[in-house]
Amino acid sequence: QVQLVESGGGLVQAGDSLRLSCTASGRTFRRKAMGWFRQAPGKEREFVAAINWSGGSTYSADSVKGRFTISRDNAKNTVYLQMNSLRPEDTAVYSCAAQGADFGLGYPARDYAYWGQGTQVTVSS
Repeated sequence: QVQLVESGGGLVQAGDSLRLSCTASGRTFRRKAMGWFRQAPGKEREFVAAINWSGGSTYSADSVKGRFTISRDNAKNTVYLQMNSLRPEDTAVYSCAAQGADFGLGYPARDYAYWGQGTQVTVSS
């Protein structure tokens, strides 16, 4: 079982940066591929970025490529999402998730079994 807690959300202006953190409990974190997803009001949840279990491979949605960076620190049981050049359309609840299977790639964005509660990111114009 993996429990996930996100932090770092907030209200910022367009062009600003934020770094989200997701800290996991349990001893299996370092074997899990991790992902960030977001859901805006009235829209379906969408994939943002993923990182494989070792941190050697990352994947990003086209909408955030070049602006957002996913990384992980297995010693701290934490995955990060660095968000630069934020836009109003990035406003959403951001959630981290862990794949159920061990040693996965994280992408395609399926088979995510464990989810955090989410953190709100609001970008004003």
